Amino acid sequence: MEAAREALASNVIRPKLIAVTVLTSMSQDDLNGIGMTATPAEMVLRLATLARDSGLDGVVCSAQEAALLRHQCGNNFCLVTPGIRPADSAADDQSRIMTPSSALKNGSSYLVIGRPITKAADPLLALQNISREIGEMA
Repeated sequence: MEAAREALASNVIRPKLIAVTVLTSMSQDDLNGIGMTATPAEMVLRLATLARDSGLDGVVCSAQEAALLRHQCGNNFCLVTPGIRPADSAADDQSRIMTPSSALKNGSSYLVIGRPITKAADPLLALQNISREIGEMA
């Protein structure tokens, strides 16, 4: 991670360097299956702290861990959160999901919303509904 950060240091316009923590499709059982005994939140915090201490700009994590990471890693640490699902959407293969408004309240910097839009009968309407939900927070 430090080598990646150093490789970008000379860029005049440096892109954000983001690490991946625990996939939102992974549950506790999945972690146990690969020999990890920590909870998803513990693993995410451990990996995010390592990323922050290595000088990265942020991490990809579940919105369920966003509040913890916001508290531990600070307001400038970027939190990219997939697994975002409107209340009426299917979870699909995602284990650790959250609604758009809840994710933002928890401290997410960027929301990744794919299948609830792309698989919708009317993708534009799905996007407008999500946008309306987020706008109601303001």
